[in-house]
Amino acid sequence: MQTLPIKKLRETARIPTRATAGSAGYDLYACLTEAVTIPARGRGQIPTGIAISIGDPGVAAFVFGRSGLGIKQGIVPANAVGVVDSDYRGEIIVGLANHSDSDFTVRHGDRIAQMVLLPMLTPTLVEQDELDETERGTGGFGSTGK
Repeated sequence: MQTLPIKKLRETARIPTRATAGSAGYDLYACLTEAVTIPARGRGQIPTGIAISIGDPGVAAFVFGRSGLGIKQGIVPANAVGVVDSDYRGEIIVGLANHSDSDFTVRHGDRIAQMVLLPMLTPTLVEQDELDETERGTGGFGSTGK
């Protein structure tokens, strides 16, 4: 994939950008007519004013948090990671959760998340009575030590 078609749904929307040549993600920007306050321990939906056309069914866009917002402010995607399917053409809206004890205000143009395009696998699922054995087996949380 060499290009990603993007449509501005509102004139004031900002096309996603990469902060540096080594950035994996494209910053997504809030597209608001007025500031939105996400209450302490609350959630909100922030529009970006853009839609994309991935087209390739072997690729999806994933919306991840921005480390500065998450670590410094406690603002993270409400669903952990958002998924934009290859056939979705609607507006990208970012659900944000405020894990802090203070209200957080999002203003027009704020960087609110990052979008990463990744290949995805959709194998045919085959139900089995038994699965192959491994050294770990069914050992779950903490089973390999600290």
